[in-house]
Amino acid sequence: MCTSEITKKKFFKLLGERYFYAVTIWCLFFFTGYEAFSVKGFMKMVFPFFTVADNFTGCFLLFYLLIPFLNKLIHALTEKEHLLLMAWCIGVYAFLPSFAKANVVFNYVTWFSVLYVIASYIRLYPKKWFSNVTVTGLIAGVSLLLSWVSIIVLAMFSRMVGKGIGLCYFFVADSNKVFALMTGVSAFLFFKNLRIGYSRGINTIAAATFGVLCIHANSDTMRRWLWVDVCNNVGAYQGGNVIIHAVVSVAAIYTVCTIIDMVRIRLIEQPLIRRN
Repeated sequence: MCTSEITKKKFFKLLGERYFYAVTIWCLFFFTGYEAFSVKGFMKMVFPFFTVADNFTGCFLLFYLLIPFLNKLIHALTEKEHLLLMAWCIGVYAFLPSFAKANVVFNYVTWFSVLYVIASYIRLYPKKWFSNVTVTGLIAGVSLLLSWVSIIVLAMFSRMVGKGIGLCYFFVADSNKVFALMTGVSAFLFFKNLRIGYSRGINTIAAATFGVLCIHANSDTMRRWLWVDVCNNVGAYQGGNVIIHAVVSVAAIYTVCTIIDMVRIRLIEQPLIRRN
């Protein structure tokens, strides 16, 4: 996106998709009697930016509007300035909270902007190792290994000092923790470098990714219906089948949501685009 133009058509396409699922799902829950009417719930459905603190979809739309301004900043910087900006962002938002336990307060708009600074540097100033499958794969593997080791070591430490289990995942629990960031960036570079060629199936599934998010994370009501009533996560955990349950339920939900969004694209989005 740092080398392309963000158009109104692209933004309103995303916004229209969000409204389609927000209104449709709200109506389904309301008219089936699963959810009683509330002013707050209705306003969250109507206004996508009701909260910026933890609303992933709303933050993504707001960040999308910020991209043209970020592009002006990025293209005005020299490579050295861009590198220093990236180092500052990683230091403040990843290393300080990871190694100094600094209380860095930010929302998804902020974190998306930090990731954009990193991704745009990789895109604008490519280095040889960025395109090396072996190197990026090795970094991704080491990052994963360090993540697992950190969980094991902190779990042992937690047991020794009598701390809760939450400490075990300290270095990977949040998207801005250093091992989570390392794994995400290196894995992206690794898969980007794989020569798999054009795949219509992959592109079709990828086009439905935002729709999957809009469906399964639509609201607190959707999360309650999906994870509590349908999947019964608590019962699976107590029954000892949590690993199989987690794999099967996630795969099934992603598949169903992808099919739903493919139908929406075929029957609603594509005809509307052709008319315009």
